[in-house]
Amino acid sequence: MILAIGVAAIVLAAVNAVLFTALHLRRVTTEAVDAATPLDQAVMFLRRDLQCVVTPTNGTSKFLSGAFRAGTINSMGASEPVAVEMFTATGALSVNSPWADIQRVTYELKNSTEAAGQRDLFRSVTRNLLSISGTPEVEDQLMLSGVESVKFSCYDGSRWQEAWDTSDANSLYTNLPIAVRVEIQMTGGNAKEPIQMVVPIDCVARTNMVLTSATRG
Repeated sequence: MILAIGVAAIVLAAVNAVLFTALHLRRVTTEAVDAATPLDQAVMFLRRDLQCVVTPTNGTSKFLSGAFRAGTINSMGASEPVAVEMFTATGALSVNSPWADIQRVTYELKNSTEAAGQRDLFRSVTRNLLSISGTPEVEDQLMLSGVESVKFSCYDGSRWQEAWDTSDANSLYTNLPIAVRVEIQMTGGNAKEPIQMVVPIDCVARTNMVLTSATRG
């Protein structure tokens, strides 16, 4: 009887050690997945918005198009400077958003309302681009918390440019870049190497200048 109790105690101790090890690994894995989910979602939205940018304007009024700007810029409806402003065909029709799929999207850092001294990455969307009111309705979407900096660089075919603006007819770059590089630097314990991704832009036109032709009588 004593021997059987001793063997059972040894078996229970071994099972207990394995069980607690498995529970610890489960908790660590869950924390890692939960921490990576917002980042994966932010990267997914960034990639989709950049892949669906529409033909830019060069200071002229066009339908189904809009400016592409990157750097430190001021955007209509945004209280702080944004890192990028683009017109992209990622909007979806719904009961509350009965507009076209083209929407104006900006990405910017804002002070966090939950942690003092922390900044969060927001995606701001304007759907009703033909609104008759002077101030458009902007929807702010929290993408990622604890971000130190976000940077967009545009590739012109030979080098990366930190600023890009197609809204000015006299601008050096009046077409879309060939590719866009995004760098996100996290803060706190996540402050390691910056998160980088490069998104090719496939919808670059030969020119976005307004072409005119003489009519024959």
